[in-house]
Amino acid sequence: MARLTTTLLMATALVATAACSKKHPEVLPPAPGAAPEQTQPTGPQGPVGDAVVPGSSADFKRSVTSDTVHFGLDQSDIDDTARGILDTQVAWLARYPNVRITIEGHCDERGTREYNLALGDRRANAAKNYLASRGVDASRITTISYGKERPIALGSDEEAWAQNRRAVTVVLSQ
Repeated sequence: MARLTTTLLMATALVATAACSKKHPEVLPPAPGAAPEQTQPTGPQGPVGDAVVPGSSADFKRSVTSDTVHFGLDQSDIDDTARGILDTQVAWLARYPNVRITIEGHCDERGTREYNLALGDRRANAAKNYLASRGVDASRITTISYGKERPIALGSDEEAWAQNRRAVTVVLSQ
């Protein structure tokens, strides 16, 4: 009887411990640019031949100052440079009111995964809130944080870290 009680206590402890363990997120979607190149002309989201379709992702990248705003270390505030970039995005989004966007929040490699996911979320939401304050309907904007999972610059120096502290606006649809 004592052995059965001990076994049940150990099993209960294992179940309780497993329930408290961290849940890992599902697999991240592939990195931008990882999709195979399309060989056929596309619809409203991409070029047909050499022409850039108005309201497409290519049109957005061609028309705005940048699709990316950068942040200081452990910062998520929108500075003057970021305001200028986001203001060009506001103007473009005003021309195409049916276009939806996602703002991706990114961090450099320093810090824990959890901290960087939270910081990336604050960065993406700071950009979203700025766009919404300038008249872009917030329902057109989704945000996602990739934390430190998708660096664009490899390296462990200030130059690489500065490039990775960013929020990127991605055009989804028209």
